[in-house]
Amino acid sequence: MTQHKVAFVTGASSGIGRATAEAFLKAGYATVLADRDAANGERAAEELGPLGECLFVPCDVVEEASVQQAVDRAVAKFGRIDAAFNGAGIDGDRAILTECTPENWQRIMAVNLTGVWHSMRCEVRQMLKQGGGAIVNCASSAGLVGTVMLPAYVASKHGVVGLTKNAALDYARENIRVNAVCPGMIDTPMWQRSISPELTAQLMETDVFGRLGKPSEIAAAVVWLCSESASFVNGHAMAVDGGLTTQ
Repeated sequence: MTQHKVAFVTGASSGIGRATAEAFLKAGYATVLADRDAANGERAAEELGPLGECLFVPCDVVEEASVQQAVDRAVAKFGRIDAAFNGAGIDGDRAILTECTPENWQRIMAVNLTGVWHSMRCEVRQMLKQGGGAIVNCASSAGLVGTVMLPAYVASKHGVVGLTKNAALDYARENIRVNAVCPGMIDTPMWQRSISPELTAQLMETDVFGRLGKPSEIAAAVVWLCSESASFVNGHAMAVDGGLTTQ
């Protein structure tokens, strides 16, 4: 058990998820890092450990039983879950609609949308038991507008925004707030794997700020949305994209 508030973060081994776990720890939360990548997850927990109470738990959001086990371990260790960030996600293969394979579609939907649904179901059940909490789902600027050659990704992230709004309405009277962050172009390992330096440079020529966002900038928004300062913010899809979706 702990005297601190407790945060539960999926996709916590790298990128936005890891940055968010770090931000929660710096804000004084005991923090559970959940990820299917055990090696990187354990390493992240070890490196972030000096910041506060920290625990890695294996978790594959594609399987609800796996998420439930991770939530159960978090509660067994710390007693509750006050804040949850559902950050696990993939981008998949780039292709136009007719060339997007069923396998690519199904995998992206399984992780990005069904994975968020699984995570929320487990988190909400715990929050109902304890009397409330706050959840933030990781959508994308591609959950607010379209983008080329990513039909499955765009559909999954629009789905996350819709699921967020639905849950926000369903559980507001139970003292559970549900919001989403919609990152734009962020400098993460996923971005570096998927987008070449040449294409990144081209994109930055027309970007509002002329730079990629930092994972820490998304993390700061997540921690704020989970805080008492955002106590009247519910069902909101917050663009943290440098103005990308204003164009």
